[in-house]
Amino acid sequence: VNVQLPEEQGGLSAGALYIDTEGTFRPERIAQMAVALNLDLKKTLRNIIYARAYNSDHQMFLVEKAMDLIPRHNIRLLVIDSLTGHFRAEYVGRGALAERQQKLNKHMHALLKFARVHNAVICVTNQVAARPDVFFGDPTQPIGGHIVGHTAMFRLYLRKSKGGRRIARLIDSPHLPEGEAVFIVKEEGIRDA
Repeated sequence: VNVQLPEEQGGLSAGALYIDTEGTFRPERIAQMAVALNLDLKKTLRNIIYARAYNSDHQMFLVEKAMDLIPRHNIRLLVIDSLTGHFRAEYVGRGALAERQQKLNKHMHALLKFARVHNAVICVTNQVAARPDVFFGDPTQPIGGHIVGHTAMFRLYLRKSKGGRRIARLIDSPHLPEGEAVFIVKEEGIRDA
């Protein structure tokens, strides 16, 4: 919703493409956020192209086809929720790790190309796994290993806090120091806490 706002209001006056790998996209949430910003609901929904990816090959195909949508829809934000879900489910065990990582690397570089060629923002969510050998600190680690970690320009770690608050921690950036921001997810969207 925010990418559709004019630049003077923090947006890009553009559309979005949302690739959903887990069936979690909710148009009713878009409606709540659009109403909160006094945007036309039908126009807001028309400016979001939704695609459901059913496996990793389909997910990669959708990113390739997204290139064709740019001229007609002015896409400046591509969201994938979640980047690694299908890869994790399809390539199980250490024997499949090398193939999974190569395919994930190809996919990540296609996303980078999309961003560079079209001056677009790519936002992906990633799954985490528990590390039972960690006794102190956070026992979770991101899926995708170094391929995802080194290819992503900015990495944020989101976690729940007390009283409905959430914390976004900047883990990696080419030019910003590590830091945290506290926010709340409300009916109207994301707001400062």
